[in-house]
Amino acid sequence: MVAVNRRIVLASRPHGEPTEAHFRLEESRIPTPGEGEILLRNRILSLDPYMRGRMSAAKSYAEPVAIGETMVGATVSDVVASHHPDYREGEVVTGFGGWQDFAVSNGKGLRKLDPAAAPVSTSLGVLGMPGMTAYTGLLSIGRPKAGETVVVAAAAGPVGSLVGQIAKLKGARAVGIAGGPEKCAYLTDVLGFDAAVDHRTDDLPGALAAACPEGIDVYFENVGGAVFDAVLPLLNDFARIPVCGLVSGYSLTELPPGPDRSPVLMRNILTKRLTLRGFIVWDFADQEEEFLGEVGTWLREGRVKHREDIVEGLDAAPEAFIGLLKGRNFGKMLVRIA
Repeated sequence: MVAVNRRIVLASRPHGEPTEAHFRLEESRIPTPGEGEILLRNRILSLDPYMRGRMSAAKSYAEPVAIGETMVGATVSDVVASHHPDYREGEVVTGFGGWQDFAVSNGKGLRKLDPAAAPVSTSLGVLGMPGMTAYTGLLSIGRPKAGETVVVAAAAGPVGSLVGQIAKLKGARAVGIAGGPEKCAYLTDVLGFDAAVDHRTDDLPGALAAACPEGIDVYFENVGGAVFDAVLPLLNDFARIPVCGLVSGYSLTELPPGPDRSPVLMRNILTKRLTLRGFIVWDFADQEEEFLGEVGTWLREGRVKHREDIVEGLDAAPEAFIGLLKGRNFGKMLVRIA
């Protein structure tokens, strides 16, 4: 066991895109668990786009990380000491240990993992928050029907890749939007999407229209910006849009230039009777057991596939996170801490 607890804290709030200067690596004594608490050694850290919002002081659905505090993040951890009746030394759990080697928990929010049932890293991806986001957002808000066209942005990421695969399992047609030919080929050749569109193409609206000759019935929004602009004219009457993320705008410091396009959006909402709903995964917390059961079965049967992008060492987390916001990762972004 290492003698100190390394942790990465928020050094300052970014104005625009974050850089490595906004993070700071600190060392402190390993915390000591009190009565009813557990000492966790974090093994794997999940990096996710929502963390950019937590770096900001702007009002949101969750409290911002305070300056000088450990960056928040989901982890796979080993129980190394326990004064809690429900946890024993040697057990593996998933929870929110943050960007650090060790964390103390009172047990709230922890879930025990069975390494024999599935690789523990899947609890941070396909069988974790990203997977549940895809499952609940698509099925509870998107409600795809057999024969409909489902389009998903950031389709090669952990949320988008599962959205498309679930759409196929429900009998819908899946079209993914991703960055670059390698990711697009992965969607069609490995995951079984019906079509993939590179958002870097010179004519995104034309390419998307060609991939969706009968329009779009469900659009799973992860990106916003130019991607949504290409999607909007193709939405069919009564289309459903689960709004999961808007990563293209997370680091904007002002509104994009150009005319006010909100009247066009509102007219489409009215005349096409569109349903747009923003959601946070834990809005559907009561579906967690159902999600784990159904997607866990699909994973074991090979009916859904997933991909992980792993970097080594806690000190690599800031650079990997910055790359994640720029779309450099290919699959679920993880940091192997220990």
